[in-house]
Amino acid sequence: MPRLRATTRPLAERPDLLALTDPAAPLVWLRGDRGCVGLGETLRLAFRGPERFAEAAASWRAVAEHATIDDPVQLPGSGLVALGTFAFDDASAAESVLIVPRILVARHRDQWWITETVLDAEASNRDPELPTASPAGAWPGLELAPRRGPGADAPDPVAAYLAGVTESVRRIEAGAAEKIVLARQIAGELPAGADLRVPLGRLAERYLDCWTFAVDGMLGASPETLIRSTAGAVSARVLAGTRARHADEPVRDAQARDELLTSDKEQHEHAFAVQSVVTALAPYVQDLRTSEEPFPLRLPNVWHLATDLGAALGERSSAIELVGALHPTAAVAGTPTADAVAAIAELEPFDRGRYSGAVGWIDAAGDGEWVIALRCAQLGEADPETGARTLTASAGGGIVVGSDPEHEFGETVSKFRPITEAFAR
Repeated sequence: MPRLRATTRPLAERPDLLALTDPAAPLVWLRGDRGCVGLGETLRLAFRGPERFAEAAASWRAVAEHATIDDPVQLPGSGLVALGTFAFDDASAAESVLIVPRILVARHRDQWWITETVLDAEASNRDPELPTASPAGAWPGLELAPRRGPGADAPDPVAAYLAGVTESVRRIEAGAAEKIVLARQIAGELPAGADLRVPLGRLAERYLDCWTFAVDGMLGASPETLIRSTAGAVSARVLAGTRARHADEPVRDAQARDELLTSDKEQHEHAFAVQSVVTALAPYVQDLRTSEEPFPLRLPNVWHLATDLGAALGERSSAIELVGALHPTAAVAGTPTADAVAAIAELEPFDRGRYSGAVGWIDAAGDGEWVIALRCAQLGEADPETGARTLTASAGGGIVVGSDPEHEFGETVSKFRPITEAFAR
């Protein structure tokens, strides 16, 4: 196990955090007046398969136990920190990773700090130095659209999605499941040299109630907190049930909100999602409480039904262990979980990768904050000749009795908006 040395110092400067990170490979976790950006990599841990969360939790605990940490700031996210992103499916080809950046610059409201983490053999007595900021570059714009799979006989992706919704409803009505979350994808080619801080800045400015993130090419702005665990306090936010916003038409927008709140279908779907989180957390927490009724969460693109949960941590479990216990929730898989995941593997003609997995951070104490990877896209490897990279965005919705394929398709269009708008010209 590598021995790391993390040195944290308070910052007097108040830098533009996005301007400090790598334009081509940003490490970002931002929401309003909280968050961090990273630069460089001191350590990368990779995991695959059904034990990826347990293996990550054990590996991180070992790293933290062997690390030397100089941290006078003593706030969640100071000292030794890793950012991570985890695949949705046990059989996914996508790696799940924890990355310890060499430099991490962070803020929590009016407190700022910098952490430098190096291999113990490379340690010196100097304090961390703030990296040089650089302005965001020109943005070429990117258009994302459905793409057929390889082969001349590949099905039309929109028709395949609609057929998948129809088949999901048929299975649900036959009693094979209560809810199946079905997703679809759109993609485009990002030219070499594009400054990814531009779309990330747009997401951070527009989606103030979301965590804007970038970890190992997974970029987005998620509204759904899977788990936050700090100093023995645990909280989560569950979202399920959606209506498109009509921000320029206040009367129509209010009608969409009210339809969401009074829809038996949406309330039923939301109850599935909340119960799945409550059941998963129960062995790990005490005094679990939820908001009395689902409330409407207003985002620029959609209304969501939302429920907040809070609890006290029962045993000293790390944030990654809690993530492993919760994943996958009914909000991204369905109910019952095993049956829904099996149906997804049959009906979705692609590997979700890290979409609807988990993304977030963990510190040496095991505290951290993780969201479900939604409203997001994954960058592929660079083409060796052109340097271009494929950007693939995913969005889905919960299928239950009475779901209409065209309505579900429209819901995915609304959910794609944060990414399509952020990456547009």
